[in-house]
Amino acid sequence: MNWIGLAGSGFVILSAILMASLAFLRRKSTPVFREIPAFDRLQKAIGLAVEEGSRLHISLGRAGLTTPQCAAELAGLEMLRRVAELTSASDRPPVATSGDGAVAILSQVALQASDQAVLSTGYDVTAARLTGLTPFSYAAGTLPVMHDEEVSANLLMGNFDIEVALLTAAADRSSPAGREGSVSLAASDNLPAQAIIYASAQDPLIGEELFAAGAYIKARPFHSASLIVQDILRWLVVIAILAGAILKLAGLL
Repeated sequence: MNWIGLAGSGFVILSAILMASLAFLRRKSTPVFREIPAFDRLQKAIGLAVEEGSRLHISLGRAGLTTPQCAAELAGLEMLRRVAELTSASDRPPVATSGDGAVAILSQVALQASDQAVLSTGYDVTAARLTGLTPFSYAAGTLPVMHDEEVSANLLMGNFDIEVALLTAAADRSSPAGREGSVSLAASDNLPAQAIIYASAQDPLIGEELFAAGAYIKARPFHSASLIVQDILRWLVVIAILAGAILKLAGLL
């Protein structure tokens, strides 16, 4: 193994140790992050959905779990699990749509696990759905869910392509801006989709905010720890760059 491989392995091990340590230390305290208005609106939408008996819709995209884009799908699944826990007192559980068979199965598992965790009355097997295996068939199968399922808020969290324009437009129509607490939150790891989301979604998340969602909705201690570790590693990289520049100027490198 060359020095690059050793450095990469050391980086991964350091990150894991820092995350485990911070997750343990932060269990009894709440870290403070910068404010993202979309997550504040989401918390209000969850409360209103429970009060009025409406549903939240989480669309997870269509990337497979064996592709490089699976991280976005896992972030969306964690959001689904947490939203299901927070709305467990509602008569209508959240509904999840996806464009990949494995992701659809995991969304069923996430809903069932959250249902069992809160000792709810029953698990709805139709709440997690595979709506299409191609980009536009997935979008076409998702649109009726937004319009016909008494959905009060739409969360598009996962890997999308340009078909996300159809979903954000439908979400905007199903959650009109004048309705108190209505939310159309969207995030993707795909750059063309991010551009569309920024222009058309009511509450867009940009860049790495997709992967910070777990920390902002207080899903697990490890999510908050991961954001703190990212900041620590950024400062270590900055210090390494500055140290290298100084040593280069001094003729030591």
